[in-house]
Amino acid sequence: MKKQLLFIIAALTLLISACSGGSATEKTEKEVLEPETTDSEQEQIEEVAEVEEPVVEIVEPEYELDATWGFTPIGDANSKVALLTIDDAPDKRSLDMAKTLKELNAPAIFFVNGHFIDSYEKKEIIKEIHDMGFEIGNHTMTHADLQQLSEDEQREEIILVSDMVEEIIGERPRFFRAPFGQNTDFSRDLVKEDGMLLMNWSYGYDWEKQYMEKDAIADIMINTELLRDGVNLLMHDREWTADALEEIVVGLRGKGYEMLDPALIKGVE
Repeated sequence: MKKQLLFIIAALTLLISACSGGSATEKTEKEVLEPETTDSEQEQIEEVAEVEEPVVEIVEPEYELDATWGFTPIGDANSKVALLTIDDAPDKRSLDMAKTLKELNAPAIFFVNGHFIDSYEKKEIIKEIHDMGFEIGNHTMTHADLQQLSEDEQREEIILVSDMVEEIIGERPRFFRAPFGQNTDFSRDLVKEDGMLLMNWSYGYDWEKQYMEKDAIADIMINTELLRDGVNLLMHDREWTADALEEIVVGLRGKGYEMLDPALIKGVE
């Protein structure tokens, strides 16, 4: 009886050992199939999983608008600059003008009228111009004289265009120019409230009959006695201006002028 009891105990011991060995084997196989991740490997996985935040470049202003609608350098910025602006975009030739300026590495502001961006094609043109690096400004909805409108009508003329531009390019305009340079106390306050810098211009000629031709408009834009440091040049989306644009830029540079980047202009605070 004693021998039988010892035999049973020995058999049970062997059985328990065998089961333990099997569990150890299974654990080893699992570890082979799913190896533990080291701290170094885990850090690499987390780095890959992280979404990099876009780097926002903050550009310090180098110029501010003066009382004569030109630009004064802040600090030691180059004073011999000229700002190029194109009104009534995108009527007929805005995209051509943007391509010309892009080839010349000449920055500019394209001031848009809302009634010109009422189609998918025109909205795509504005987006393309913006994607090329040009500033998009607000020139009202219908090019109406703001001084002839009620406050509600002025608000509609201005805010609707800012809303449209924001929908197209993802940001609201930073600059505003009233048609005919006609502003009101209400429009000035509204424009500032909407975060835009109100500007008129130093000179422009392409709406006058004697300058509705390539050579004539190029000559007056370059050689007028009104040309000065910090000048704010008004041009329009017109056939003759588009054709003369390269000559105008080259001529201004020939006189030592640098084309002012709108990104360097101090905005509203």
